[in-house]
Amino acid sequence: MPAFRYQGFDTAGGRVDGTIDAESQDRALHQLRERGFLISKLRAVEAGGDWRASLGLESDRVSLGDLEFLTAELSLLLESGVRIDRAIGILQRAGKGGAMSRLLNALSADLKQGKQLSQALEAHPTVFDRLYVNLVALGEEGGRLPDVFRGLAEDLRFQRELREKVVSASTYPLVVAGVCVLALLFIFNFVVPNLQSLFADATELPWYTSLLLESSAFMRQWQWVVFAALVATAAALWRSRRNPSVVDFKDRMLLDTPGLRDATTMVERIRFSSGLGMMLEAGLPVDRALTLATGNVRHGTLRREVAAAVDKVKRGEQISKVLRETRLFPDYYASLLEVGEESGELARVFTEIARRSRGARTRVHRNRSAQS
Repeated sequence: MPAFRYQGFDTAGGRVDGTIDAESQDRALHQLRERGFLISKLRAVEAGGDWRASLGLESDRVSLGDLEFLTAELSLLLESGVRIDRAIGILQRAGKGGAMSRLLNALSADLKQGKQLSQALEAHPTVFDRLYVNLVALGEEGGRLPDVFRGLAEDLRFQRELREKVVSASTYPLVVAGVCVLALLFIFNFVVPNLQSLFADATELPWYTSLLLESSAFMRQWQWVVFAALVATAAALWRSRRNPSVVDFKDRMLLDTPGLRDATTMVERIRFSSGLGMMLEAGLPVDRALTLATGNVRHGTLRREVAAAVDKVKRGEQISKVLRETRLFPDYYASLLEVGEESGELARVFTEIARRSRGARTRVHRNRSAQS
């Protein structure tokens, strides 16, 4: 569908600009006037006109940061007494463009057709997962949408910050590895060949000197083949990243590596506990909430452990007892669950477990940053 870039003014006289998808320029103008905009400039976005699109860098997916922005803004607007359709319209006028603009247009159209917000969100499974949609549906039923969006925004903010920390922690070793590779290529292609004349008359060389000369000759002759093989291997691994055997191998590696094991279980504990706490606070039955929260665990092995524990809970066993058998809940957190079961405050306990795990994660990151 063609995209159009617009500039103009809203009903309060404020400047607005952004992009909108429509079948034609007249249709785009009609949609903008329905929003109450006075348009001063409207032009079609040329295909390939954006350098990011021409290079294939413009994504059609809503980023995690955009989803957090949408959720936090909806929480703020709904708490201020703004109706949901009006809140979506206000966010449309923010003019973020791209995938977010198309998402807001679709949500607005569904709401105008009389659909519930949860039904409109359900039509975009790549953006809103089942946990998100179910919590919104519960918020609609109980009149607690602002609270639901506030909790979801907090959870999304943690996910975004965690992803940024992972990227930040990975940047330094990747840069060091890249510099080392460049240094080796420089040595093999320039330094060693210039020194090779010094050993031309030698009848017998130490094994390590011979190995260095032979490695340099091999790299100068086959380095492009080696480079192409590495690129092909990386591409093959990337394409097979969703293969069940590859996923199982990655999951086993994460749990078998000491440094990664604790981080993996901590992240999955936060995902499971935060989602479960929000659903219990929204009034969802425990068995249903446990089932939905299990889908929030992304690590395959840990998800299977939790699913087995949930099956035992449905057969009548205690939650704290069966979750203690999983790697997500060691004795300390299982003891907290026992207290929650006895006091009838499971929702608060799961929220507290997620909060304490986030605090532990932040302290670990700060300690590693200080050491480096």
